[in-house]
Amino acid sequence: MQMRNQLKDSLKTPEEERYSGKITRHDHFDDLTDIDNALNKVPEHLAIEERRRYTESCFGHLLRMDRGMKFSAGIVHRLLIRELHHDGPEDEMRFLLGRHSVRFSKVEFCLITGLKFGELPDTSTYDMVENGIHQRYFEGRDEVEYAELKAVLRIGVFSEQYDAVKLCLLYMLNWILMGLDEREKVPVWQFRLVEDLDAFDAFPWGAHVYRRSIYGFKHALDGRLRRFEQRQRRKGVDVHTTETYNIYGLTHALLIFAFEVIPELGNSGCGKRREIELSPEF
Repeated sequence: MQMRNQLKDSLKTPEEERYSGKITRHDHFDDLTDIDNALNKVPEHLAIEERRRYTESCFGHLLRMDRGMKFSAGIVHRLLIRELHHDGPEDEMRFLLGRHSVRFSKVEFCLITGLKFGELPDTSTYDMVENGIHQRYFEGRDEVEYAELKAVLRIGVFSEQYDAVKLCLLYMLNWILMGLDEREKVPVWQFRLVEDLDAFDAFPWGAHVYRRSIYGFKHALDGRLRRFEQRQRRKGVDVHTTETYNIYGLTHALLIFAFEVIPELGNSGCGKRREIELSPEF
């Protein structure tokens, strides 16, 4: 009991000040079908090889995720609102679940996503490939918005072998895993790196995505309690009952983490067990 009381004192949001939240997430797992559709538009004589190359890539296993998995903003919000102050590494989180402090770190993120971790290299050293996809589809412009990348992928007219694979990898990385806004720009170094598919596969994308995600998770509730109270005073307690906020990064990782560390969520009707190839179960 004493330990729980000590942990409660470390809550970033005190129990008596908790509030309801509605999350706008920016990872787009619903759009995995865009990758399937793009690979299906590859000319027939190349289709088998291109699909093989994508499914064996660093992101290929994610196509086998359960497409029936539904996102629960309520579960993720209730997890975030239990975050603790802690003395561990800055790129980790702790949550008060029952009487326990439960860690979310790159270890758990790696287990959930299956993405590779390692030291992030200097990306400024990559050379542009002449007549690569950056030049052929986007005129070599320094600023290519994700909306443009999505449009090219959905049109599905690919001029050279592996173009579909390269575009799908960039789409998976930025639109689905990183959860970036359509108006944000595709980093030029990624266009350079993806021209060497083996080098792209070897890149520690887990570390890259985790860095973006953990920042988004840790700061999602910054200032929210104050804004919630201000809106309640302005609109009325009975009118403003839920605070809406954005969360960036691979938010599904937090949802899956919650199901893994709180098995009763699955037994209570929040999740449905399925016979699927990949762990985790939900």
